[in-house]
Amino acid sequence: MVPAGPQDLDVVEKLGRNAMNAALLQATPSVVLPAPCPVITSERLMLRPHRLEDATAIADSLSDFKVARMLARIRQPYHRQDALDWLVSHASGALPDWMLAITAGDDRHIGLVSLESRPTRFGSNTWRLGYWLNRNHWDRGYMTEAVAATLEQFFRYLPDATISSGAFADNLASLNIQKKLGFRIVDANQVFSLARNRMVPHVETLLVPEDFRPTAAIRP
Repeated sequence: MVPAGPQDLDVVEKLGRNAMNAALLQATPSVVLPAPCPVITSERLMLRPHRLEDATAIADSLSDFKVARMLARIRQPYHRQDALDWLVSHASGALPDWMLAITAGDDRHIGLVSLESRPTRFGSNTWRLGYWLNRNHWDRGYMTEAVAATLEQFFRYLPDATISSGAFADNLASLNIQKKLGFRIVDANQVFSLARNRMVPHVETLLVPEDFRPTAAIRP
């Protein structure tokens, strides 16, 4: 038998943490869980669960500083191993969160839409929306279309959920997407950006189901 190395132990530890977190969520009556991460088809896109083979495409996208600088938790440089480490803990299906890979017809990963359970002062049934898109696909309306399709499907499962999100204050494109969808600004703060290695002004937003505007959102 080959002894387990440090990387093997890291994988086991991450999977164990995910299983424990999932069990805690299942045991908490106040947390309402959606269906497992689905496949969603919009006019031009297909969103699907992540796979380990997405690692190279994810690394290609997130090694671009212009993408990473708008995300709080992505450091630079970003390598394929970083993507694999993330996929091990998020593509296992152990957690109820939605981590959707955005594809545009050829099944190649070009971005992400995520919804993670994050109880806040706005209620226990609050989910955190995150998203990013490979820079080669900017300015086509893809991000708005992907987020709108994801939220529309999510609200079918959890019609009373509250969605929190936000963006760095200099990310006007992202804030505009959220405005079109019906998010409202609820706070402003400072968030540390790993890519920029400094604190950055950040805008917090919130969406309640009755304010969601999916029809307007799918227009490029």
